Amino acid sequence: MSIFKPFRFISKHAIECEALNILESMKACPNYAPKFPLDASRVAEFLELDVVWDDIPNDEEGLIAARILPLERLIEINENIPQLHNGLGESTIAHEIGHWILHINVPKVDRAIALTQKGITIPVEPLLCRSIENLHGIEWQAQYFASCLLMPRYILQEVQQHKDLTQWRNLYDIAEQLGVTISNLVHRLKDLNWIEIVEDSRQIKQKALERI
Repeated sequence: MSIFKPFRFISKHAIECEALNILESMKACPNYAPKFPLDASRVAEFLELDVVWDDIPNDEEGLIAARILPLERLIEINENIPQLHNGLGESTIAHEIGHWILHINVPKVDRAIALTQKGITIPVEPLLCRSIENLHGIEWQAQYFASCLLMPRYILQEVQQHKDLTQWRNLYDIAEQLGVTISNLVHRLKDLNWIEIVEDSRQIKQKALERI
């Protein structure tokens, strides 16, 4: 039984809607109403997923940053990667949640869990993530989901008010406020077409903000 969805093109708009749907569902549950900076582990808990930091050994292909064990409904983050112990760690958890939402057939997971509980062994491979750089395919989709989840457009519209987005110090302030890396924030703002970075420089140009 394959619990992984076949690869397919998913538009940015569709991915953003998936992230917003989760945030809206959380708002309906007082115990899980999202607060920013967003605790991605709370989002996982809302989705009935556990998150643990653990020693994930290398395999024949090398370093594994994180993995999902579908039948355990478990996200494991490699505690031995120093870079993950900051805003990149939240992004990694959110990235794995993106895989769960976009790439794993959850009803099939539930059926496989039910069969396992009845003594029928269902072999299911973990979903491995090796790097969140140079992303393609499903890895890009999961990372875009993570950006939309941690930095939803409506929150960015709030925190950028009265701030000059052409000033790096303001961008660093926003990144700290949202608990994300400056790189993730800049990518998100560029993707929203709110800013552009002048080629071969650190000069920022601010664009007109698009509203939802």
